[in-house]
Amino acid sequence: MNLLARRQALAGVAEATLVALAAGGEVEAFEELVRRREPRLRQFLRRVCANAALADDLSQQAFLQAWMQLRTLREPAAFGSWLRQLALNCALQQMRRRHELLDPDAGADIPAASSDPGLMLDLERALARLRSDERICVVLCHAEGMSHGEIAKHTGWPLGTVKSHVTRGSARLRAWLDPGVLEET
Repeated sequence: MNLLARRQALAGVAEATLVALAAGGEVEAFEELVRRREPRLRQFLRRVCANAALADDLSQQAFLQAWMQLRTLREPAAFGSWLRQLALNCALQQMRRRHELLDPDAGADIPAASSDPGLMLDLERALARLRSDERICVVLCHAEGMSHGEIAKHTGWPLGTVKSHVTRGSARLRAWLDPGVLEET
């Protein structure tokens, strides 16, 4: 079977099967996983980082780590959440290196998609204004649907800190995005 036919055949394969094939060293299976997961992972990282170029770099780093560590994944069906955790770890490490999590001046439900590009642009700009630790917690809670406990587990931050970041960050987003609030100030 030629390469094109193999790629087309892999396009219809279940993700858990692709993970098993990739863990066995099949590069084409991993390439298909990347094709399927990359857009969502980049969007997640862009919201977490508020920096598109950095998010693209972190996405590549996360996929590289996934390729190198794929054999350690016990449940192929958990690939998506495992990959997201790798990406989040990459982002947290990068932010710690740059001391962004300690910088208080670094600069609501988050819809997964919107038919209003202006609204999405406003949201992305507002997210970028949040402190990085608040932004991470808000994105994980509202965009990724994680509970406060799950966020605490994934970030290693205390539960109370996570709750504060979600509450404070969500309130700031609402204030920045609600025209009625903006007119009153």
